[in-house]
Amino acid sequence: MKTNISEKLNRIIEAPDNLSRILDNLQEGIIAHDLNRNIFFFNKVAESITGYSRSEILNRDCHLAFGAPFCSGDCNFCGNAPPPLDLEKRALTITTKSGEQRRIDMTITNMRDENNESFGVLVSFKDLTDLINLQIKAGDIRSFSNIIGQDIKMLQVFQQIKDVAAYDYSVHISGETGTGKELVASAIHNESPRSGQPFAPINCGALPESLIESELFGHVKGAFSGAIREKKGRFELADKGTIFLDEVAELSKLMQVKLLRFLQDGTFEKVGGEKTIQVDVRVISATNKDLMEEIKAERFREDLYYRLNVIPVKLPPLRERRTDIPLLVNHFLKEAGRWHNTPAPSITDEALNAMMDFEWRGNVRELQNAVQFSIVKSNGNVIKKEDLPTEIARANTNEFSKQSRSGKLDIDSVRTALKTTGGNKAKAAKILGVGRATLYRFLGANSDSF
Repeated sequence: MKTNISEKLNRIIEAPDNLSRILDNLQEGIIAHDLNRNIFFFNKVAESITGYSRSEILNRDCHLAFGAPFCSGDCNFCGNAPPPLDLEKRALTITTKSGEQRRIDMTITNMRDENNESFGVLVSFKDLTDLINLQIKAGDIRSFSNIIGQDIKMLQVFQQIKDVAAYDYSVHISGETGTGKELVASAIHNESPRSGQPFAPINCGALPESLIESELFGHVKGAFSGAIREKKGRFELADKGTIFLDEVAELSKLMQVKLLRFLQDGTFEKVGGEKTIQVDVRVISATNKDLMEEIKAERFREDLYYRLNVIPVKLPPLRERRTDIPLLVNHFLKEAGRWHNTPAPSITDEALNAMMDFEWRGNVRELQNAVQFSIVKSNGNVIKKEDLPTEIARANTNEFSKQSRSGKLDIDSVRTALKTTGGNKAKAAKILGVGRATLYRFLGANSDSF
């Protein structure tokens, strides 16, 4: 019986027209190319997602057919000799024929002949763009591009990342220390068509004035004592990719002038060099300072500010998105379990309530440190309130915790909780320390007040 089924399947697959019909009726886009990157199959869904017709794509190099490498310039076939490949999964942003940016989930599989020799790859991909947009709008998303959050303020940040990633304009990220500015910069890069190219971060405040120019622009041999060879700077290393200038407000006036020149014409000279170098780099900057105040104090150039701050992104501090604290704590606990190859530690409600009451001046970074401290103190078991850092365990409880202990709800606290969560009743119930059914009954009984 099995033999008959196998024979019938072989007859179906061996007929080229049958195989084409099968692949055309799949829900995913399909591209197949040989070891020279020449495309020999392109199904109907691939046409629909990319906007390109088969006649435009077939028998062409996949790095040229779409106007740019379909893989964003980062795959096993970007070099001269493709290495062995069995299965690879990845997400990337592509540009359609009409210039629209689409986020796709892609699986790459090696194709082998009867002698087990590789003769090309089969790429299947799904368009996730509309699904991600709907999830963000509905608040039905807990993380985005490695950033954890579900609060309305973070959903707005996620939407901003998606919106700005498609364009090459300069982005300036502002926010307190520990809010995740580098994570957001990396997310913008990863969601953009430059995702397959380098992402080069540099902390402008961590290097002395004598080294920062060399780090950014490189130097030639003999430019200064110790320059025993020529060196590429971050701008040159990030060519075709993105450079992230963290703590940009710490740059000296001289370096601000040099950065301004690069933003104006995309060129620079290495330290000690005379040759003008031109690169294609997107610039994302960040600072925890108020740049307008720095301009008033004459510490930052106003013309540079307007070059950097084309698209501003402001990150909320953790104390303004407290509903994300349980998500973040759970993430850090699971992360600890993976690192130590042990079951993830758990945390009591009392300890979690204390964390939600705390002010978190150090933001997400401080929260992560507190979780790691508590894991060690609890020996990796159940984290209790007494396992938390002293300043957190002793913090005064807020109005929501007091409300939770009393077991009663009142209109003012419910109204505040709903405002904090942007109207999300499930999150509001969690903050108030009651079940959703209890909150719904209360809202129903007091509908005139809401």
